[in-house]
Amino acid sequence: MDRRIQKDSKVMWVIKSLLVSYIVTGILLLALAMALYKFELNEGIVSAAITGIYVAATLIGGIVIGKMARVRRFIWGLGLGVGYFTLLLLITLGVYHTLNGSGTSLLMTLILCAGGGMTGGMIS
Repeated sequence: MDRRIQKDSKVMWVIKSLLVSYIVTGILLLALAMALYKFELNEGIVSAAITGIYVAATLIGGIVIGKMARVRRFIWGLGLGVGYFTLLLLITLGVYHTLNGSGTSLLMTLILCAGGGMTGGMIS
């Protein structure tokens, strides 16, 4: 019985930290949209900002899951980053029915999300 409760709590850790990551993503993307509207930013700056938002969101999610896990925090953060990327990929496939960009850009996004989550887990 205790194992099941403990396993459920680990699933809840992941869900809570992913939710925090996506809330941070939403807030930062809203701020970027307002900056895009006000300052008429070019495409290069917007792409860099979106990449930074992915890293910042997974970093914060990694910190959250690391605080909850207390052991093997970097692995929990890495898993969070991979989970964040997976959900992002599934949402993209659901909306556009195709993947935008090359395989290299997808791999780079995976590495950045996983690295951001792992770093957040390590510094938690």
